[in-house]
Amino acid sequence: MGKRARPARASGTDVTPLLHQAVVLHQRGMLEEAERLYRRVLALAPEQPDAHHFLGVLLHQGGRSEQGWPLIERSLALVDRIPDWHNNAGNVLLEMGRLDEAIAAYQRGLLLAPDRPDILNNLGVLMRMRRAYQDSEQAYRRALELAPEFADGWSNLGNLLAGTGRLLEALDAYRTALRHKPGHPEARKMLGVAYYALGQVDKAAEVYRDWLADEPGHPVAQHHLAACLGSGVPERASDAYVETIFDRFAHSFDAKLERLHYRAPQLVAEAVARACGAPAGRLDVLDAGCGTGLCGPLLAPHARRLAGVDLSAQMLAKARLRGVYDELAKAELTAYLQQCHAEWDLVVSVDTLCYFGDLRAVTAAACEALRPGGFLVFTVEALVDGQGSAGFRLNPHGRYSHAAGYVREVLAQAGLAVEAMEGGVLRTENMQPVEGWLVVARRPAAGQDGACAGTAGRGQGS
Repeated sequence: MGKRARPARASGTDVTPLLHQAVVLHQRGMLEEAERLYRRVLALAPEQPDAHHFLGVLLHQGGRSEQGWPLIERSLALVDRIPDWHNNAGNVLLEMGRLDEAIAAYQRGLLLAPDRPDILNNLGVLMRMRRAYQDSEQAYRRALELAPEFADGWSNLGNLLAGTGRLLEALDAYRTALRHKPGHPEARKMLGVAYYALGQVDKAAEVYRDWLADEPGHPVAQHHLAACLGSGVPERASDAYVETIFDRFAHSFDAKLERLHYRAPQLVAEAVARACGAPAGRLDVLDAGCGTGLCGPLLAPHARRLAGVDLSAQMLAKARLRGVYDELAKAELTAYLQQCHAEWDLVVSVDTLCYFGDLRAVTAAACEALRPGGFLVFTVEALVDGQGSAGFRLNPHGRYSHAAGYVREVLAQAGLAVEAMEGGVLRTENMQPVEGWLVVARRPAAGQDGACAGTAGRGQGS
């Protein structure tokens, strides 16, 4: 939270003690109490810049960036010479997906304080999102000249270098980050990924073993070690792994996907239109693994009821801000689907099943959750047949890929008929295309042959 040396005083009303109390509560994490006091300050002194700014930051911290931004914007109209405030503005604009404005905010902060490594680092992150890789590297390296022990800066530089194919340089950056902050989770994870990408699988495994020695049971280390060893591979990513990864990156998730030329939501929306016809607002639709709600606006025209389910509370908070979902639930996907019985006309799962290896349970549950004649539309990453003995493989980046034959087999076992299965590029990663399968499957209509695996063999009254 940016600070001013002395709170400004509104004419005729000294709100300094009340403002100080609000700031103390804010710093202690007592956000509801702090919000009430900030609003009292503004009721007494409507042009108090600190109260505007810090209330805006507080609302942003609580997932209400759209409400917080006008307050921050007003504070900068009142006082525009505080670098921290421009940095805060950039952070909020980033979360709102307004990347060009966020870059401009960071640049204004740097005009006031050219030697601020934290603002330079934030600018580097955004420049990378904008695929301005040279500008990003320049910002990171300037930050690290000013603060050579800045572990986040070294880790972010490593991500930039790895993403542009400079893996040996990335290794040095990650190792430097860990030298300055030995427990840095992102640098640890990505150091192992970089070793794996270079074919040094033993060194990658050593990274994750050392991590587990320091933090026994850490879900990220366990998951990536399994990918290195090729044994003890879990049937799906653990709940703890998914929550750890996605809660951390919820604030920048949409912007990151934009950098990766993310095409899956649009591809799925087109497949839904082909399967279900022109949008008519008549379907009960489940966005299964909704994340930040990127698919929500694309699915809403088809829906009379649109629900989303995800394991990440932070991702759900972002989805809620879109205002298109009738309901959102925090739950593990298979367990959620198992509670639904012929409830949905359409279940859509975009880049969620790539965190499942064994698809049998989740597809059987999806069949059970669909009404007769309903559609399951999803994407998974593609595995060339024969590369995984089980039909799927856990990859070093932490996601699973699936063979086409395996996908068809598990859908048939679940009682779902494959209507279409197409290969294509879902995104780019490390400047390489990520190939995937776009699948449209259907539960047989009432009276047709076939039954869901979850319902087969049920007696009357079950």
